[in-house]
Amino acid sequence: MMRRVGILGGMGPQATVLLMQKVLAAVPARDDADHVPLIVDQNPQVPSRIRRLIEGTGDDPAPVLAEMAQRLEAAGAEALAMPCNTAHHYADAIRSATSVPFLDMVVLSAGHAATLSGRGARVGILASPALRKVALFDAAFALEDLTPVYPEDDDAMLAAIRRIKAEGANAASRAVLAAASAEVLAQGAVVQIIACTEFSLIPDAVAPGATVFDSLDRLVAELVAFATSPAGREGMTGEPSHAGLRSAAVPYRAGPV
Repeated sequence: MMRRVGILGGMGPQATVLLMQKVLAAVPARDDADHVPLIVDQNPQVPSRIRRLIEGTGDDPAPVLAEMAQRLEAAGAEALAMPCNTAHHYADAIRSATSVPFLDMVVLSAGHAATLSGRGARVGILASPALRKVALFDAAFALEDLTPVYPEDDDAMLAAIRRIKAEGANAASRAVLAAASAEVLAQGAVVQIIACTEFSLIPDAVAPGATVFDSLDRLVAELVAFATSPAGREGMTGEPSHAGLRSAAVPYRAGPV
């Protein structure tokens, strides 16, 4: 029997819908009952991570995320997932508020990056500048002996993310992501992580020659593996083992942008 997974969503809303679409695509279903049961809290009113972490003016998202996690657990969720990289800064608040496993997109992505690049490599992070500011990937990367490489133009990255939130996928944001990917590639980061779920909407807008994967795809793979495996695999943070999983997490090797 499938295990239910609770989704802390709304950051942003399109990213949550994209996660659900990817979960549907990852399961070789013959009927409705073959799909993964999800309980989704689509809450766009979670306080802005950008205002809190970059501008230093916003409300703390942690209590809201903790309450969402508790609601999802009370509704029957047997694990939790959150399709927002920046919000993983508050993962400890979520873990402390609940007794079910939290599927950690950051840890999963660091492990996959090491698999693709080998230990000791430089790995690009294509994401909100908040991730560098709070050193979100640093601990997970240190365990894998990886060095994070970030694009230098924080303003451009932030503007692109805000533009996607307002307009959806657009040419200007694609150009920013392409330039950022080329920049970190020139610094030796062949393997790169799309670590912003706004950029998950334009994953092909990366530099030729880069090997890029989406952190959202790693979360999807782990979510499906958890949901379709027998009870007792709590605390999963490693590679998925579900034999029927489709290739939602195959790295994207860029062609011409």
